[in-house]
Amino acid sequence: MAKDLPSYEKLFRELFKPLCSFAMKYVGDLEEAKNLVHEVFITVWEKYDTLPSDTNYRSYLFTSVRNRSLNYLRDQKKHLTLEKVPDQSLATEASMMETAELEKEIELAINLLPEKCRQVFELNRQEGLKYAEIAEKMGISVKTVEAQMSKALRVLREHLREFLTLIFFMFNGSG
Repeated sequence: MAKDLPSYEKLFRELFKPLCSFAMKYVGDLEEAKNLVHEVFITVWEKYDTLPSDTNYRSYLFTSVRNRSLNYLRDQKKHLTLEKVPDQSLATEASMMETAELEKEIELAINLLPEKCRQVFELNRQEGLKYAEIAEKMGISVKTVEAQMSKALRVLREHLREFLTLIFFMFNGSG
């Protein structure tokens, strides 16, 4: 696929500010957030020809900015002098941030599910209904409920894989 400059420029105009706000939540510095977003757009432009034609660029860009921001934070941590900060407050603050971020990612992933799939998932996981109860409530078969739950879990696992791996290494690396 040839590079489509007008589409790319439109994407840049629409998403630059929201992506900067998103990056700010991670890095807390507007100039650094802008730099990270610029880097992501440059990388996307360089890869533009090789990305699949059905790429969801909005999702791709937000994920890329999140990853670039997390990498930035990781690299900044290497430069901090940890002796000046009590270990307990560091662990508590990091844990609270990781938990809040995980909750945000889970909510985002659930909202990405197709409507019926999301309903089945929420009835099971948030309301505690059994598959048979969900089937009766929604007027669908138990097999359909099983299929929708399987799809929901697959989508969530895929969406959260990278994030959960990061959390796993953060928890295991600090012990």
